[in-house]
Amino acid sequence: MSNQGYPRQLRLLTAGDYRRVFETAAFKVHGKGLMALASPNERGHPRLGLIFSKKNVRRAVDRNRLKRIVRESIRLQQHRLPSVDIVVLARRGVHELDNATVHRQLHGMWRRLEREARRSSHGTDSPSPENGNAGRAR
Repeated sequence: MSNQGYPRQLRLLTAGDYRRVFETAAFKVHGKGLMALASPNERGHPRLGLIFSKKNVRRAVDRNRLKRIVRESIRLQQHRLPSVDIVVLARRGVHELDNATVHRQLHGMWRRLEREARRSSHGTDSPSPENGNAGRAR
């Protein structure tokens, strides 16, 4: 059985880690109520940082529920994700989604991130990552 824990090495820990992702974000994927920015790293595994502000998710119980769902999702999908630092941001209205919907959104976001990272690592000139439909019609 593979190791599917969520150790400290899979987290963005410092303000500098977050700043680097915001300044050098190579990938941007959207879900309903969520957005993920990602920047390649040299660590050989993905790392996750979460930003769920009071402005967008008012109640602490909702922020904590959403963070638990995102952590669980990354924990289960870490073996499929490329070597990137990811910052997940909440948008207004995300707290209204039920757990199953949030899981589906995240699963789709991780698939798109994996596809975009694979496309960029092969050196092909592809449409910008901001285009959510890039590479869908084949």
